[in-house]
Amino acid sequence: MDSQSGTGRAQRPYDIVLFGATGFVGQLTAEYLARHAPDDCRWAIAGRSRPKLERLRERLTAIAPSCADLPLIEADADDPRALRELAESARVVATTVGPYVLYGEALVAACAEAGTDYADLTGEPEFVDAMFVRHDARARETGARLVHACGFDSVPHDLGVWFTVRQLPEGVPLSVDGFVRSNAMFSGGTMASALTAMARGRETLRAAHERRLHEPRLVGRRARAPLGTPHFSRETGAWALPLPTIDGQIVARSARALERYGPDFRYHHYAAVRSLPMALGGPAAVATGFALAQIPSARRWLMNRYAPGDGPSAHRRAKSWFSIRFVGEGGGRRVFTEVSGGDPGYDETAKMLAESALCLAFDDLPGVGGGQLTTAVAMGGALVSRLDSAGIVFRVAATR
Repeated sequence: MDSQSGTGRAQRPYDIVLFGATGFVGQLTAEYLARHAPDDCRWAIAGRSRPKLERLRERLTAIAPSCADLPLIEADADDPRALRELAESARVVATTVGPYVLYGEALVAACAEAGTDYADLTGEPEFVDAMFVRHDARARETGARLVHACGFDSVPHDLGVWFTVRQLPEGVPLSVDGFVRSNAMFSGGTMASALTAMARGRETLRAAHERRLHEPRLVGRRARAPLGTPHFSRETGAWALPLPTIDGQIVARSARALERYGPDFRYHHYAAVRSLPMALGGPAAVATGFALAQIPSARRWLMNRYAPGDGPSAHRRAKSWFSIRFVGEGGGRRVFTEVSGGDPGYDETAKMLAESALCLAFDDLPGVGGGQLTTAVAMGGALVSRLDSAGIVFRVAATR
């Protein structure tokens, strides 16, 4: 089987295959690659409908005439044989096809078996934990780097904490708090994944338990991301509401894997809300959404209303933004950092996925083996540099 360092992967037809290219975020990712992939990048678009792929290729050709000959690959998420052939043809596969817990495993399995690097947009803890249990060991053997959560979940949070930790002293206990603000809309795919996860509480807990049984224990160090408590944050001038998203879990896994996070690391993940009425109404809205997700008819209605593949206009996306403020402390030093950008649910997520794929395909990432990895562990500074050059800003705001 091809290994990460072997010559077999370099001889494959494609550097990158984008699976799910005809969906809304998939199209944005394809457009980004058409504009920004290097001239020598051999890439292809894949999906289950050839007519849709052909229409997308026409759009991409209007952006970059070289896309007139862009290869098209027909493959369905339910066809393991087609996905195996797809994985064997590429060095990196990036996928936008979710909810991943329903449609994602066959492609992960194919990439793990073929030694192919993999990147997705999942924010589903159950899926990530289940893929670790079932496919991490094989990916380590073949050298496949399986990198989940390569969109707004969880790139700016994971890399933002990585960036913040590097401003703090080494070898001492560290704590970081992250505060997320945005005016953007959720994507249809994000809504579908969130509702699916809310409806699968038992399965999520079971997958987390299974992962704990298989994952090696951290010896001599501690890294955690417990849920914080609601409070008013003087650092941000906003109400801080705990966010029970996958981001904290991803950050904690990066901290466990990287000794630079110190002997005792703690992360808290919050939404920063300026308005007190909104701060009071936020938890109620989440509770209502959770309750509705338990009712199949209500869940279907919400999924149909915010269907994957649909999204706001370019004009609306152009007005959207996100900002994540981080407050890091350790060794007598306090640092304030920020990661910021444009529309997180669509444009910037597409940019993050595309740059993750390009980073895996072309950047020198020494010392990184295969298996399930976070973006900080797999790509770290290389991806930070790419995203910063692409307009997602990482900056130190102040130090004390």
